[in-house]
Amino acid sequence: MTNSKPGVRPFRIDIPQAQLDDLHSRLAGTRWPDEVPGAGWSRGVPVEYLREVAGYWRNGYDWRAQEAALNRYPQYLTTIDGQNLHFLHVPSSDPDATPLLLLHGWPGGVVDFLDVIQPLTASFHLVIPSLPGFGFSTPLAGPGMNADRMAGLFVALMDRLGYERYGVHGYDWGSWIASRVGARDPERVAGVHLTALVTLPAGVEGEMDGLSEIEQQRWQRMLTFNDGYLQCNAKRPQTVGYALTDSPVGQLAWIVEKFKELTDPEEGLPEESIDRDRILTEVSIYWLTGTAASAAQIYYEEFSATAPPEGAPRKGTVPTGVLVSRHDNAIRRWAERDHHVVHWTELGKGGHFLAMEEPALLVDDIRAFFEKLT
Repeated sequence: MTNSKPGVRPFRIDIPQAQLDDLHSRLAGTRWPDEVPGAGWSRGVPVEYLREVAGYWRNGYDWRAQEAALNRYPQYLTTIDGQNLHFLHVPSSDPDATPLLLLHGWPGGVVDFLDVIQPLTASFHLVIPSLPGFGFSTPLAGPGMNADRMAGLFVALMDRLGYERYGVHGYDWGSWIASRVGARDPERVAGVHLTALVTLPAGVEGEMDGLSEIEQQRWQRMLTFNDGYLQCNAKRPQTVGYALTDSPVGQLAWIVEKFKELTDPEEGLPEESIDRDRILTEVSIYWLTGTAASAAQIYYEEFSATAPPEGAPRKGTVPTGVLVSRHDNAIRRWAERDHHVVHWTELGKGGHFLAMEEPALLVDDIRAFFEKLT
């Protein structure tokens, strides 16, 4: 069992009531900005909408119920190379099940995977960590915590848990890190399953020729994507963190807009795709752990602190499966250039957060991919 492993200690979430009282007080005392009449969502989150959600967060949302739901799953803390790591470890009833590492993105956390835990444990032993700097995996051990270094920590975590062979699934930042886990540990990683995969041209002649209509649309979406969040996080994560750590409504707006833009359909409200309480649990963990700045540091490490590699990346060797939602912009030929793709599914529906938007479809594809590898 996990709690018998050296250096691994049990953990339960138990937020002091004083922090919840402070949150309620801050929500009640929010200073609201004016807005341009008739702008809707075009310039950011509308005041009327955010007032209503913030009011529900204060008066209707039950953190203690969500905390109890998370605490139903075994959770642990460990320290590897000076970095604290928080993770859920949910074993399958089948002792021969495949260990599976699930890696979240931003603005997410372990909460992302709550709807897939039960169905996946029929086939997998699940290890679900908070990325360094996110949630309860704090504080950051220092600068340099990029995707590759995180991958090294997770390789060491799976070794510490005694898993000799395992699979990895990730989305968003989790997809970057999952690929690096495979690159670092190709002898033990059975397969890597990715969603929200980013594929980019390498600047070689002819790579834009013959793109299908849908692939051309995806590339245009990439070119016109509003990367304001990326730029803020990548250039000044600490400065952004002050406002988000001091104002719960600021943190709420910063995250809820991403759920608005990245869920399917984009024109709907976020809670039409993902339960409002689930969204508020995501926001609450960022707020209660004070991790707005530390969670943004991975953007700085990847886009500002690290020089981009020259030429095309070296192709991965671990069997890789890619699940493409309607929102995703992955282009298959570019994915196959960088990864050993043996499984490709075009879902035709769903957004960025498939584990919450379409959990059954995600589970089915993960199972199908790993069954191919047995």
